[in-house]
Amino acid sequence: QVRLVESGGGLVQAGGSLRLSCAASGSISSINAMGWYRQAPGKQRELVAAVTSGGSANYADSVKGRFTISRDNAKNTVYLQMNSLKPEDSGVYYCNTEAQAMGVTLNYWGQGTQVTVSS
Repeated sequence: QVRLVESGGGLVQAGGSLRLSCAASGSISSINAMGWYRQAPGKQRELVAAVTSGGSANYADSVKGRFTISRDNAKNTVYLQMNSLKPEDSGVYYCNTEAQAMGVTLNYWGQGTQVTVSS
């Protein structure tokens, strides 16, 4: 069993910054890609950014140049640095990872953290 705990969400004015963190814990053997998704009210959950175990990252077009994803493999933690935030970045941000625990590889989700960007 793997648990993902997110932190760092909150309320910020447009143009501001936030840093999200997500720590994975449990009987983890290995972690593959780690990523962040977001879901705004009435919209589908969408990929914001993801990073492989080797550090290769990809981003949604809407956040390129403003968000940076990184990970600390020793701490099983992924970060999302969000700069130049826009009201359309508001939503619940979910951490996601594929991890192996007790011989089983599964996809896991965090509980979500709210990000609200005021105009």
